[in-house]
Amino acid sequence: MSFPCALGRTGIIPQANKQEGDGATPAGEWPLRHLLYRADRLDCPPTLLPTSPIDETDGWCDAQGDAAYNKPVTLPHGASAETLWRDDTLYDLIIVLGQNDSPVIPGKGSAIFFHLAVHKGSKLAPTEGCVALPLDALRQVLALCSTDTVMEIRCL
Repeated sequence: MSFPCALGRTGIIPQANKQEGDGATPAGEWPLRHLLYRADRLDCPPTLLPTSPIDETDGWCDAQGDAAYNKPVTLPHGASAETLWRDDTLYDLIIVLGQNDSPVIPGKGSAIFFHLAVHKGSKLAPTEGCVALPLDALRQVLALCSTDTVMEIRCL
């Protein structure tokens, strides 16, 4: 299978150079950890990944100095955190990638997800460092995924 995808607005960089907020997708091999989905908008797609619905209070900490950096949090959170319950469709399906999570290193990137792409005109809009696919393509990929699945992102 081959699908057009969206990557970070500043391209792909080696993981060693990844910095919080740089807009780059980190190169490397990242396990697929967990699928989060908006149950009010979509049924949970078939997959062998662990799954859970997104709640209105779900967030992901992106504050480098916080103990919860690059981890899920309940909103409101005392430090900066990305809201997972969005008005747009970007996070209707989110696969948490195992990037900078074992161990978490402050400043080396947070909330690097595999999620839904959005169109900007005739092209897919770039991400803030994630990997994104259109809904139909992401559903096809998820049907083949399990906790043994690894996403490989390479600098070309």
